[in-house]
Amino acid sequence: MNEKAKPALLLFPNLLGEQRHHEPFLPNSVDKAVQTIDGLIAESEKAGRRFLSRFETKKPAHDIPIALLNEHTPDADFDFLLKPILEGERWGLVSDCGLPCIADPGSKLVSRARKVGIVIQAFIGPSSILLALMLSGLSGQRFTFQGYIDKEPGKRVLNIRQLEKTSKQEESTQIFIEAPYRNQHTLESLVSTLNDQTLLCVAWDLTMTTQGLLSQPVALWKKSPLPNLEKKVAIFLLNAAGG
Repeated sequence: MNEKAKPALLLFPNLLGEQRHHEPFLPNSVDKAVQTIDGLIAESEKAGRRFLSRFETKKPAHDIPIALLNEHTPDADFDFLLKPILEGERWGLVSDCGLPCIADPGSKLVSRARKVGIVIQAFIGPSSILLALMLSGLSGQRFTFQGYIDKEPGKRVLNIRQLEKTSKQEESTQIFIEAPYRNQHTLESLVSTLNDQTLLCVAWDLTMTTQGLLSQPVALWKKSPLPNLEKKVAIFLLNAAGG
């Protein structure tokens, strides 16, 4: 068995949006690796089939089995998901968008794969977290991704204040996301809660034709109309240390 055909778990990047062509965003190494897989682990059947449809595959894409791994998957299922690889196959792992295992349940599967001795290979691709940080102008020397903040309004304000306090104490950039239907409420809470000097960045629809980003002190946010973030994929960054 040559190196290319060895059993392995392959961690594939996905696009951040519904772009027609994947070539500008994913390296050719992904195309070549997808051609070797026997199956795919995805968050949903629909997302998995959409991913496979972009590539040439070793057999028709609709014949490639897809196993589901999402927030509802119990840990007890991990060995079942990895069994085909232990029996000699190559399987891919993909998130609905961006990188698997980053703000994604795939990390637990990778941890289990390591414990049972499975070869794991990761491929580079777009990450909304890092793209937003790069574009924001906020410090990338020290940063923390916080996932989702609290959805209950009162607790959300407390959460925002704590993030600002942490940012100032650690001289760090704090990064978090929100469900699209709560984006606007979250942005309004940030602008009304944070200190005027705190730097606040919001990026949305990264890598898409509708991409947008605003990065400025809260004092300026208060003087300007807020962007409409309804139904958009957005990411928020703040830095209370001035950079």
